[in-house]
Amino acid sequence: MSLNEQTPLLTTVHVVPREPRYRHSTLRRFCTIALSTTLIIVVVLFLFPISWLPHHNWDHDWDPSKATIASQGISYEELQDILLNTPNEEKAKQWSQYYTAGPHLAGKNLTQALWTRERWQEFGISDSTIVTYDAWLNYPIDHRLALLEIKDKSHEDQAYNVKYECKLEENILDEDPTTSLEPRIPTFHGYSASGNVTAQYVYVNFGTYWDFDDLVRANVSLEGKIAIAKYGRIFRGIKVKRAQELGMVGVAIYSDPQEDGEITEENGYKAYPAGPARNPSSVQRGSVEFMAIAPGDPTTIGYPSRPGVPRQDPSGAVPSIPSVPISYQDALPILQSLNGYGPSALDFNEYWQGGGLGYKNVSYNIGPSPPSLKLNLLNKQEYVTTPIWNVIGIINGTMADEVIVIGNHRDAWVAGGGADPNSGSAAMNEVIRSFGLAVKKGWKPLRTIVFASWDGEEYSLIGSTEWVEEYLPWLSVAAVAYLNVDVACMGPGFRTAASPLLNKAIYEATSLVRSPNQTVAGQTVRDTWDGHISAMGSGSDFTAFQDFAGVPSMDMGFARTANSPVYHYHSNYDSFHWMSEFGDKSWEYHTSMAKVWALIAASLIDNPIIPFSAGDYARALGSYVQAAKARSRKIDTSNPMTYQVAFHKLELAIARLHNASVCFDHEGALLQEQVRHGSIPWWKWWKKVQLYIKVKKVNDGYKYLERHFLHQDGLDGRTWFKHVVFAPGRWTGYSGATFPGLVEAIEDKNHTAVEKWSNIIKGRVDAAENWLTR
Repeated sequence: MSLNEQTPLLTTVHVVPREPRYRHSTLRRFCTIALSTTLIIVVVLFLFPISWLPHHNWDHDWDPSKATIASQGISYEELQDILLNTPNEEKAKQWSQYYTAGPHLAGKNLTQALWTRERWQEFGISDSTIVTYDAWLNYPIDHRLALLEIKDKSHEDQAYNVKYECKLEENILDEDPTTSLEPRIPTFHGYSASGNVTAQYVYVNFGTYWDFDDLVRANVSLEGKIAIAKYGRIFRGIKVKRAQELGMVGVAIYSDPQEDGEITEENGYKAYPAGPARNPSSVQRGSVEFMAIAPGDPTTIGYPSRPGVPRQDPSGAVPSIPSVPISYQDALPILQSLNGYGPSALDFNEYWQGGGLGYKNVSYNIGPSPPSLKLNLLNKQEYVTTPIWNVIGIINGTMADEVIVIGNHRDAWVAGGGADPNSGSAAMNEVIRSFGLAVKKGWKPLRTIVFASWDGEEYSLIGSTEWVEEYLPWLSVAAVAYLNVDVACMGPGFRTAASPLLNKAIYEATSLVRSPNQTVAGQTVRDTWDGHISAMGSGSDFTAFQDFAGVPSMDMGFARTANSPVYHYHSNYDSFHWMSEFGDKSWEYHTSMAKVWALIAASLIDNPIIPFSAGDYARALGSYVQAAKARSRKIDTSNPMTYQVAFHKLELAIARLHNASVCFDHEGALLQEQVRHGSIPWWKWWKKVQLYIKVKKVNDGYKYLERHFLHQDGLDGRTWFKHVVFAPGRWTGYSGATFPGLVEAIEDKNHTAVEKWSNIIKGRVDAAENWLTR
């Protein structure tokens, strides 16, 4: 067609249909719609619930995919079954026989440390290492204690004759191979001062602060004299400290049968090895470091004694006068020679009565001895800085920031140590062997476990104290509890001391283990125990954990009772033979202790909610206030208003803490039931996370509660001790003092200090309450 002015400018052009840009467009459209719908569901179901989660202050990065509130591999019931059935008497006997086969003083037991690590690795604790510290220790070179007398008393310028030369050594017994081992460890005191003094002497009873006070009030001359003291009632280092402060020049300490109860030769019992009574030549070695001031290496107080660290002057932490331990066999001629000189113990109060050597012609006169009768005391020690070795084993849990530490010390003053410490060492090996078997069966604990075989405990709790000082930042964040056994068995009576937080776990575990001394068939340890749990003091490796780091701790063991064989503490007769014949013939006490220990640990390790009781803690605080009240009424009635105000505000604060604790424990119990019996579908993952965070918050509440009772300035005059509730008594050393700052202020009749410490304690109680109600 020709084009002209009539031709339309637009015309229809016929084209074929355009090919689709993409093949399978229908499928693509379907996929787009499906994915968009899925995204909307994710937003609605997964992102919105995040805003509903409880707020939580995390100390570290947290990955929800790793959130767990249970152990893995085997059930809790299966774990308990392993722990109850694995400990074996023959194995315990085997471990004891090894540990007691030779000397193992602190700093001289590397072979035992290596052997211990190898056994743990065999048990399945592959992560077992040796941690070394450089400790300042003393070792004996020479000693002497001799009774000197001038024959012609009218000429005091004459030379003295030796009336009696103390043996200062225990008898070798054919029946007990340990007593003849070479080399034997001499009788000596850890951290005793070297010296050679000759002086008149005075009998000072048990050498307590109050005994010395009685002597001062009776105008007994002490300055320049040598003290003869009985072991018992307080830590031996406190005896030497007080004698030194009063100007005395030396101390000899002996074991009087008075401390042996019914089982004495006077009552017709034969002496060891023929019978259960004390062997007359038995000598108690031990440390005389001023442990109530600060434990650990006295040249590195407050920081770990690693190689190359600066060293402090130890003079305020160790004695400056010499001391020696002696047997009552050696004490007899010395005490008999005092007969008739000075007042008699009968002239003093009831605390001076009951001496056990009256039937041996000892009248317990005080003295001082006449100028014609003196003692020569020689003590020569070598002080060195030497390595000590802790063995540390770890089973990693799924929660790295919740850790249970289990410990016993390995070093001993003697070649044996059948009870102290190696009954505990044998029991701990069985605990570790049991947990190792669980690991081999696929168990992965909820919380991390640390096992510790400490060195240097006997001198001043050195191995554990240096380790705590070094790892304090980590322990402050992660440690849930420390479980200590020093002596697993020295008799049939179960005894324990613990932070009140641990009471519930102790009662439950002792209810599951058959007692070795049943009077009725089927009785448990709990059934044959009076249920008393003592306050924490000192004298073993829990001290740094409880009193310095604020980690809830406990110590336990089967102790001697009044009618059981005499335990030869820190003597050559604390041997494998004594344990086999008198201490634990069947070795069942060793395995019973291993079972109780393991079950307490398992409860703390694998329960989703840490099985603490804040209510028990608050109730204990209330009883401690009542004890302090009674103390104040007995000691100081000069300013009752000061005490009334102090105690009233403490009682109110503790009542508030008690109310908060009851609510907190209730919340924990509900969560425990929810975790055990609740079932949350997998697709409601945010509810699992919510539950996990609630559990973590409650567990953090329990874990850090004890730390709130730390006062960083420490106690007056002994600033290493940080806990306002627990510390060793300043004049007892072993036994626990509750509210020590306040009680010491009461004893000193220092009303300003009473007000100060009541305010400090109230502040810590309030902080604990605020922590639980946060």
